[in-house]
Order: sequence, then structure tokens, then C-alpha cells
Amino acid sequence: MTEPTHHDPAEQLQVPDEPSEPRWRETLSALLANRLAAAGMIVLALLVLAAVFAELVAPYSFTDDDIARRLEPPSREHWFGTDELGRDVLSRVIFGARVSLQVGAVAVGISLVVGTLIGLISGYRGGWIDAVLMRTMDVLFSFPVVLLAIAIVAVLTPSLRNTMIAIGVVFTPIFARVVRGSVLSVREEVYVRASRSLGASDWRIISRHVLPNVAAPVIVQTSLSLAFAILTEA
Repeated sequence: MTEPTHHDPAEQLQVPDEPSEPRWRETLSALLANRLAAAGMIVLALLVLAAVFAELVAPYSFTDDDIARRLEPPSREHWFGTDELGRDVLSRVIFGARVSLQVGAVAVGISLVVGTLIGLISGYRGGWIDAVLMRTMDVLFSFPVVLLAIAIVAVLTPSLRNTMIAIGVVFTPIFARVVRGSVLSVREEVYVRASRSLGASDWRIISRHVLPNVAAPVIVQTSLSLAFAILTEA
């Protein structure tokens, strides 16, 4: 009579394979495979480079005026014409793009970091923490974006820095809701539950499994918010 064999439960537990490729990589690959999307990225990159190196690209200084040539139509010398003080409009657009990109990048950066953190905590922890954080985001989300931004700037005193902070605050609920929704989906995946059952810490699960797989919708939301942030600043 043979003795029954005993197997260690840990040996029988097989951790399911993680996704073959993170979602953000799949999104980036699909984006680069689309010719129109790739062309748009190239045009956007050229515009950003022109704004960053405005001194080298702009044909004139944005402060040079020439009253004798005021309000001229587009020409070979002034591609976009001149304004009421004779300043080159193209040069002013290029230099102005630098300020707009700075405001948009900083404001979206603030909302991205804060909103992602709130969304991760809310979606992963759940319970009363989720309820409190999301109700707070709902309160901010209920106000019109421009009106709330103006109110925050009025409280902080008008300045470029406070404008960036205000826009960052009003866009935070959008990122928080996007990230929370993705986290609620990802945290129920088999590989996440398996990691939790093996004793992985919350930080390890979030950094290794959750965060990389919520990056795709965050990237899309970042690109959309950057454009809206520039419009709000204007």
C-alpha cells in the first residue's frame, strides 16, 4: 500500500503570465503604425521645436515695431503680415507659442501627477477612501472649467504661475476619473490577484502591474488636456 503523497500548495499555485505587452506599448505601436497619426506627431514635434528655439527660427524679434509698415497683408518678407504697430505677426506667433506650451505642459503636468495619484488610491483601495476622493472630484468637476480657473486665479492673485496652478487644479478631476476607472478594471485581472495572494506589497502591485496598464488612457487624456489647457489659458 503506497503512502499518499503530499504536495505543497505553493508548488501547485501557478502564477498566470502577465500580459505579453503593456497596454501603453500596444497603443504607441498602433499610433506609429497609423500614417496619419505619425504625420501628426511629426508636425507637432516641428511646432514644439520652433517654439523652443524661437530665437533661431523667428525671422524678426517679437518686439521690433515699424509704424510705416503697420497692418500690411501677408508678403514675402512678412508671411503672416504685420500688426497695428508694424510688428511681424509670424514672429509673435512663434514666440507666443512658447508661453502657451509652457502653460499647457506645466498645467497638465500638475493635473496628471495629482489626478493619477488620486485615481490610483481611489480605485485600488476602494471603500470610504474611494467615496471621499471621488465626491471631492465630483464637486470640482461640477463647476465650468473656465469659471473655476478664473476664481482660483482671483484668489491666488493673477500671474502666469498661478494661472498654471489654476488650470492644473481644474483638470485634475478628469485624470482622477480616467485612472480610477482603469484601475478598477485592472485590479481584478488574474495576474494582479495572483500577485496579491503570493504576498506582494501594494506598492509592488501598483508599480509593476497596475500603473503600466493604465498608461494608455492616461496618454490619450494628456494629449487632449494639453490642447484644452492652452485654450483655457488664452
